[in-house]
Amino acid sequence: MNSLPSTEIILQILLSVGVIVIVAKYFGILARKIGIPEVAGMIVAGLLLRFIPWFHNYGGTDSNIIYNEANQFITYMSEIGVILIMFSAGLSTNLKSLIKSGIKSTIIACCGVFVPLIMGTIMSIFFFGWTGFGTLEFYKCLFIGTILTATSVSITVAVLKEFGKIKTDVGQTIISSAIIDDVIGIIVLTIVLGVSSGKGGYFTIILKTVLFFVCALVAGFIVYKLFRWYDNRHPRSHRIPIYALGVALIFAYCAEEFFGIADITGAYIAGIVLCNLHDASYLESKIDINSYMFFSPVFFAGIGLKTNLSGMNMELLGFAIAFVIIGCISKIIGCGGISRCLGFNWRESYQVGLGMMVRGEVALIVASKGLSSGLIEPKYFTAVILLIIVSSMLVPILLKRAFTDKAPAETPTPAAQ
Repeated sequence: MNSLPSTEIILQILLSVGVIVIVAKYFGILARKIGIPEVAGMIVAGLLLRFIPWFHNYGGTDSNIIYNEANQFITYMSEIGVILIMFSAGLSTNLKSLIKSGIKSTIIACCGVFVPLIMGTIMSIFFFGWTGFGTLEFYKCLFIGTILTATSVSITVAVLKEFGKIKTDVGQTIISSAIIDDVIGIIVLTIVLGVSSGKGGYFTIILKTVLFFVCALVAGFIVYKLFRWYDNRHPRSHRIPIYALGVALIFAYCAEEFFGIADITGAYIAGIVLCNLHDASYLESKIDINSYMFFSPVFFAGIGLKTNLSGMNMELLGFAIAFVIIGCISKIIGCGGISRCLGFNWRESYQVGLGMMVRGEVALIVASKGLSSGLIEPKYFTAVILLIIVSSMLVPILLKRAFTDKAPAETPTPAAQ
């Protein structure tokens, strides 16, 4: 068998990844110098890289198998990148604060799911028309709303870490709400797909979700005991981060494969399991080295690379604009509004709403499910990509202003104390 094609594929991968890492980090540093968060610069880098021939069809199909294989490798690296980001977020989690904000985070997550679901469905009905409950057209509109329920906390986590706000009450509330939001969103997706297809099965996903957290609790307790025993005998050992990374990847795999929960949720849970170790900060620093140098630039640039705005007409443009606007404001209204009712002040409520506004890989997964089931046409997929790009670029900028702008003197609220 001729090995030349595989050699060419490897060379293409080396060139592609090398260009992505250099360009993404350069634009990230440039963005930081002009006052824009680093992650926004990396996304812009991905957008610009689409003009390079071997990146123009990233995420699609090309007649050139070398380009396809290289693009597929980049996709895999992006997935590992977001898993590392979430694992690191779990390691830096203040477990006591997370437990304290559990009820509030659940309520915020529920509003963060159902407000976008309702607003997105109503918006779609205005575009596609009302045909009555139970019709295929109604389920298509309902599915558009379902796409808007997804929240991608990975970009928000990166911004919170950059500003040193990840361990604050607001930061922990955003992260825990997004994790719960992901679970609820998957349940909603399963129900919509089940009802629209005339098949049952949505009770199964609820059962799997409960089983996931039960199994994660049991397995996490065992893993924590083993790591604490090893950590006490070999403090700051180089082996601990390696074993921890392996555990995170296994948790991510098990969550997706056996329970239907997003892999990033499994990685975050793995981080929470290990966050109370004496060397948790040491683990986090070692994981961040790999993430910062390689995986994160590939992931954030990959968001820009996935954007393809070709074939856009006025009708699709109008739908895409409305989809983006509703997608952004619905999270602020749902999550931010209920946060104010739960005791956060206006500034903190706005921060929570912004933090929950980002869409990412979960929205893509939901949209892909809709494509495979016939509930959304391929031409509307561009609107999803546009929402991901706009929210991914807006949130870092707006969050920076929300956290750094001087606020008027306020009486501390129970949530902030």
